[in-house]
Amino acid sequence: MSNDLIIDSSPSEVRIALLEEKKLVELNSEKKDRSFSVGDIYLGKVKKLMPSLNAAFVDIGYEKDAFLHYLDLGPQFQSLLKYVKDTQAGRQTDSTLNQFELEKDIIKTGKITQVISSGLWLPVQVAKEPISTKGPRITTEISIAGRFFVLTPFYNHVSVSSKIKSPEERSRLKRLALSIKPKNFGIIVRTVAEGKKVAELDKDIQDVLMRWNSFYEALKTSTPGQKVLGEIDRTSSILRDILNPNFSNIYVNDHLLFDEIKSYLHSIAPEQEDIIRLFKHKQPIFEHFGIDKQIKSDFGKTVPMQNSAYLVIEHTEAMHVIDVNSGGRNRGDSDSQENNAFETNCMAAREIARQLRLRDMGGIIVIDFIDMTNLEHKKQLYEVFKEVMKRDTARHTILPPSKFGLIQLTRERVRPEMKISTTEKCPSCNGTGEIRASILLMDEIENNLRYLAQEQNERKVTLCVHPYLEAFINKGFYSLKLKWFFKYKIRVNVESVSSYAITQYSFFNKKGEEIKI
Repeated sequence: MSNDLIIDSSPSEVRIALLEEKKLVELNSEKKDRSFSVGDIYLGKVKKLMPSLNAAFVDIGYEKDAFLHYLDLGPQFQSLLKYVKDTQAGRQTDSTLNQFELEKDIIKTGKITQVISSGLWLPVQVAKEPISTKGPRITTEISIAGRFFVLTPFYNHVSVSSKIKSPEERSRLKRLALSIKPKNFGIIVRTVAEGKKVAELDKDIQDVLMRWNSFYEALKTSTPGQKVLGEIDRTSSILRDILNPNFSNIYVNDHLLFDEIKSYLHSIAPEQEDIIRLFKHKQPIFEHFGIDKQIKSDFGKTVPMQNSAYLVIEHTEAMHVIDVNSGGRNRGDSDSQENNAFETNCMAAREIARQLRLRDMGGIIVIDFIDMTNLEHKKQLYEVFKEVMKRDTARHTILPPSKFGLIQLTRERVRPEMKISTTEKCPSCNGTGEIRASILLMDEIENNLRYLAQEQNERKVTLCVHPYLEAFINKGFYSLKLKWFFKYKIRVNVESVSSYAITQYSFFNKKGEEIKI
């Protein structure tokens, strides 16, 4: 299976699309001024204790206080507090824990008021980004992720990812991890460490320890509400977590980001450094690879599949509901109907697994597959769904079909669900249903060109329009474009943009910047 990563960088955000066999399976968006990302570590200040919830609200600089439950404190909470106090008081003279004495574990069934008081300073890590009206969900079980390892301070255990099945490989990795593990640090061996050599693993643990040292240095002078250690940017974290030998290409349309990713690839996977490519076409990168079209077709309430079958996806406050419909497929005798239902359900299972990743749907999800009477078919469908869900890295639990034929699952979500509107407000009428006379559109465009040429002294512009308008403006020997050149002495490069409404147009200068008129 070939994977392509398409990265679209704009002044305000970076959009990242993961394609498997040219099909969109993940879509991420990262605002360039974004804060409070999963993995970021802040120095917080306890604002309010909630004994009834066994939790506390902590100020980390967000508009709403973050939520910290007692169970998210971690057994070694007292050791973390001691490390912070000693660091800020100057008693902790280096970042290592070689001379650090661990405190006793806190009681699992304890109360928040027994270990935390209002006004306390404590480092916290964002576990879930702010979602809807809720502030961030945080934890004091600090962990720092590398490519092959996750470092957990104040613990001494080593664990290996359950996805590594070979007993020999698990034993080898655990032995290696124990040999390079710093004192009073725990290590979780990630799935991608399978088959890696000692030198690669050792380099990764040193890189993670350098980030822990950065946390220590920043902690010395930090005050509540400040970020102490930031997670690496979304692009790099995606590469770190999902990069594998199946990756064929990484396309990026920004020179600076291209250099950053190339440097990052060189550090984590130098053998794959040549898969990154700088996209130089004039056409928008998402349009070139057909991603814009897939976004419009895959994020609606109704998701089409093959042979007239389709999904209906509904979102509620409590859960997500997915209904599988056969369209016009179920025809013929009962046997053929049963087989058609089974085939459609299997096809739907694969599409649903993709939709869950694509939209990053979390919480309770209920799927109403087409009714089947054959018990063997029901069992096979359950196995197919479990198999296709293995590609999903988010934690999930799938229950067997109920007596009503429903399959229920829970899926972890740490970021806001990806919601994209697939309908567009008409740029001409702004939703009123009435537009200006279309016969005047060309006059309006020409008036704007005259203004740019005579008032703004522009000599070369790019006009982006709907493909129909582009064909109309360029048609014939003495085209409208040529007429404008002789009349206003301005060169007009006309480009079609399929995502534009038919009366929508934009002007861009020679630097590629949009000209607001």
